[in-house]
Amino acid sequence: MGTMDVNPLLIKLSIPMMISMLVQALYNVVDSIFVARVSENALTAVSLAFSLQNMMFAVGIGTGVGVNALLSKSLGEKNQSRANKTAENGLFLALCSYLVFLVLGLTVVRPYFYAQTADADIAEQGIRYLTICCVLSLGMFMQVMNEKLLAATSRTTLSMISQLVGAIVNIILDPIFIFGYCGEALSGTTGAALATVIGQFCGAGVSFYLNLRKNPDIQLDFKGFRPSAEAIKRIYVVGLPSIAMQCVGSVMTFLMNQILMAFTATAVAVFGVYFKLQSFVFMPIFGMNNGMVPIIGYNYGARKPDRVKKTIKCAMFYAEAIMLVGFLLFQFLPDKLLGLFSASEAMLAIGKPALRIICFHFLLAGMSIILSSTFQALGNGMFSLIISVCRQLVVLLPAAWLLSKTGNVNMVWWSFVIAELVSVTLSFVFFARLDKKIIEPMYDNAAAAQ
Repeated sequence: MGTMDVNPLLIKLSIPMMISMLVQALYNVVDSIFVARVSENALTAVSLAFSLQNMMFAVGIGTGVGVNALLSKSLGEKNQSRANKTAENGLFLALCSYLVFLVLGLTVVRPYFYAQTADADIAEQGIRYLTICCVLSLGMFMQVMNEKLLAATSRTTLSMISQLVGAIVNIILDPIFIFGYCGEALSGTTGAALATVIGQFCGAGVSFYLNLRKNPDIQLDFKGFRPSAEAIKRIYVVGLPSIAMQCVGSVMTFLMNQILMAFTATAVAVFGVYFKLQSFVFMPIFGMNNGMVPIIGYNYGARKPDRVKKTIKCAMFYAEAIMLVGFLLFQFLPDKLLGLFSASEAMLAIGKPALRIICFHFLLAGMSIILSSTFQALGNGMFSLIISVCRQLVVLLPAAWLLSKTGNVNMVWWSFVIAELVSVTLSFVFFARLDKKIIEPMYDNAAAAQ
């Protein structure tokens, strides 16, 4: 990671992760496609579950981001002991995270749903779905952490394999469970949840095995293991802003659902479908981030500023190219995309203008995403958090609420574009500051060393 030309290195590390993220997006979409064939209420229930479910993912992925950044930096500094300790404490934190959501799954799911809807059918379908996803979330937490360990040590192909295993198992089991081939009690949203958690456990098992047997850059040894306060602190210095940033997304989704529910439950279903579809656009970029972060972290630790900057520029170019493709698909094929979810005429009437309006923010979002991950890789995740809070809470929600007062649901979707304009502006302001304080001084240090 310190010598190979940056562009082919980024491609080499990113493509496996981009493929695995696309598969991840595929099985999320397939999940909803099958659920939509049960009923629109079932699709709405899964959409309402997203906020709390996303919070669970936020904790798992955010902790993994902290481990990824610290582990790759430790390897760049040739500090093997710290790298091993980081990996072991990362797996310990994954277990702790699971225990938290086990308790939440048993206590808060019912009041969470009835706070969003008075429709008993929607609420009960959602309760069954989300309870299973939380109570059996150990596979998800372990899969995410082990994949981050593989990615941090440049073994993105192995990470891709573990994600593919989980995704394929889920896709195979979805129709079997959802359509009642294993009995009515395991059908519908219950079946969708079971297929999801079984796939996650399969992915977790494969990724853990690959770290033990195929990843010589870290040596996992849990004999006499004791949690390290220092390692955990270092992980969460980077990871907590990432967790908070994604939890902000959960709060935004929860409150946006309240705004849309004032129009119709169909608008909530459209919003849920949008999130599933946009994952096809965003997931490849998140996959590229998994290839980019260890390159930046390694070269930051090795004090090579030229490679840090070139990695950022290459990643931003590819991100914008992906976003352009997504924009064109949403702009010209919204009816085809919504048709995948058995959209009714009412859903098409709301969904087609929604997709065409929201996709304008794609053209800016690629730059924001890359810079946000850059801040985390350089140990300044707080910048990412500030941008996320401003975008989703300070700008997007107030704009959506004000636009909803027009009585036209189509106006609400413009809030995404307004928020993205603010986000990309803040991202460049913060990057200029980071460049001046962290990256440019590395040139001076290199010159002084010579």
